[in-house]
Amino acid sequence: MDRFEGKAWVFGDNVDTDQIIPAERLVASNLDHLNDYIFEKVRPGFASQVRKGDILVAGRNFGCGSSREHAPLSLIEAGFSCIIAPSFARIFYRNSMNIGLLLVECDVDVEEGSTVTVDPDHGLIVAGGKEYRFPEYPPFITSLIKEGGLMNMIREGKFR
Repeated sequence: MDRFEGKAWVFGDNVDTDQIIPAERLVASNLDHLNDYIFEKVRPGFASQVRKGDILVAGRNFGCGSSREHAPLSLIEAGFSCIIAPSFARIFYRNSMNIGLLLVECDVDVEEGSTVTVDPDHGLIVAGGKEYRFPEYPPFITSLIKEGGLMNMIREGKFR
């Protein structure tokens, strides 16, 4: 798997999918531009600050709320390479892995704007001058990550 390095964007506990992408933005005319609206109600102007490869670091229960796939999709489109949190809402976790957004379950203490490095192969995060360890992914999840999600595996005939 790839090693990821990017700027940290820090959020707290219980960030729900309506905070990630407001429901009223999910209209047919803008589905190709969901990334323009991420976190607009809690951090106006946030979307324009995110760069490709940035890493979102959050608290517990990230992605709670509705089960729509638009939330992780908008984070991918915004440029996030992965999301780190101590825990994720189950349906958000599944939706993210299905579409190729890497989620790392780990409690990380880092200041916003600092550089974070994630090495999924070795279960290692380096952030704020500290090292954090997380468990290896099961083989199926590892293959999902390597292939860019379940949907890519299905399209390429690698999942039956």
